[in-house]
Amino acid sequence: MNIYVGNLPYSMGEDELQQAFEVFGEVTSARVIQDRETNRSKGFGFVEMADDAAGKKAIEGLNGSEMDGRNVVVSEARPRQERSGDGGGFRGGRGGRSGGGRDRGNFGGGRSY
Repeated sequence: MNIYVGNLPYSMGEDELQQAFEVFGEVTSARVIQDRETNRSKGFGFVEMADDAAGKKAIEGLNGSEMDGRNVVVSEARPRQERSGDGGGFRGGRGGRSGGGRDRGNFGGGRSY
């Protein structure tokens, strides 16, 4: 079972995350997600547990619990969404503030918003 863990303390490493979940059963992996540029924690991670029953117990036991002064959010991870390969949707179309604004209405003073 893949488990999402949010609101993690930024100081928490993967070993500590794994130890918190091992109380409930076998942990096959524990990852704290890092920012690519700064290499610092983003405050969330994922834990993979070998047994679904143990994963459900871990979710029940740890959701809302305190870790280093922060109440963590623990839930079953949702499948990852596919991302489009168009660079975030900023290509083509009517992006930004171009176009004069006439079709959006003129709110007085000669300025287009």
